[in-house]
Amino acid sequence: MKFTRDTSQALSITAVDDGEIRLGEKIYRKTIAVTSSEVIENWPEKPVAELTPQDFSALLDHGPELIVLGTGARNVFAPRQVTFALARKGIGLEVMSTGAAARTFNVLAGEGRRVAALLYIQGGPANAREDRD
Repeated sequence: MKFTRDTSQALSITAVDDGEIRLGEKIYRKTIAVTSSEVIENWPEKPVAELTPQDFSALLDHGPELIVLGTGARNVFAPRQVTFALARKGIGLEVMSTGAAARTFNVLAGEGRRVAALLYIQGGPANAREDRD
């Protein structure tokens, strides 16, 4: 899926395909976190169901008001303690497919909003635990 070019100064996700996420000319083939100014590449490769509030500390350092969680081709909800911990800090968590999360991130970052995204590769570990059950 291709996206239109964003003319703002914020980082922009230019494509999401099976197995990769593209920001400009750089291609990522594993889970990444993104803010309007930085890509956090060394995100732990763990299923969404195993995420903890501590996993989000690198994103929280950027002061987001909203974190968009892209969980691959289908929605996989984070544990409730993650959602509640973020809400107590005044930070929203929205779960959607990675393609929808990328589009949402681009729009909000382009508007100058304090947004961050955690993006799982489609077909990656987002729901690996769910598949074992």
